[in-house]
Amino acid sequence: MKYRIIPVTPFEQNCTLLWCTETMKGALVDPGGDLERLTDAAARLGVHVEKILLTHGHIDHAGGAGELAQQLGVPIEGPQREESFWIDQLAAQSRSFGFPPAQTFTPDRWLEDGDTVSVGKETLQVLHTPGHTPGHVVFFHAPSKLALVGDVLFAGSIGRTDFPRGSHPALIDSIRRKLWPLGDDVEFISGHGPMSTFGDERRSNPFVGDNA
Repeated sequence: MKYRIIPVTPFEQNCTLLWCTETMKGALVDPGGDLERLTDAAARLGVHVEKILLTHGHIDHAGGAGELAQQLGVPIEGPQREESFWIDQLAAQSRSFGFPPAQTFTPDRWLEDGDTVSVGKETLQVLHTPGHTPGHVVFFHAPSKLALVGDVLFAGSIGRTDFPRGSHPALIDSIRRKLWPLGDDVEFISGHGPMSTFGDERRSNPFVGDNA
């Protein structure tokens, strides 16, 4: 499996294009906006986008999902169903943050902890990781030791929990109980900022490191 990180929206959100090298079928993870940039990148790389995957329902991650799914004729998978709380508010979120109008949608498949999603012939595990938002999920590709963690964890930081239905204790529990057991050598792509590894964050993250 390969990936390309494509920053989108004024929030510089890391949308990720994942694809199976055998089939060249791919998925766009968290297409928050700038849809032409995303489809152009897929076309340049020869990737056929077969689905959209969502970690959570905030505008910079999900704002372009409904329009893109309609444009490409592909399904939306994720997040966990508690995230309907945020997806139903996409239009209001777009107004609040000065984003282009965003259409609400119902994912074709809500995801639960322990589910899997396919990208071509590759399989990713789904982990329900509430705290930043109630229905947040993380996607983990075990063969390449890669996790797409949305806004749960960042290099040197953690996700905000001051939004409605956020929970700091739940976020810390999600990171320590769901992410750390995957292994210190797992690299992760956050919703914003650079990549890191779980091992690096356990050693040095001031919010959730082993010495925090």
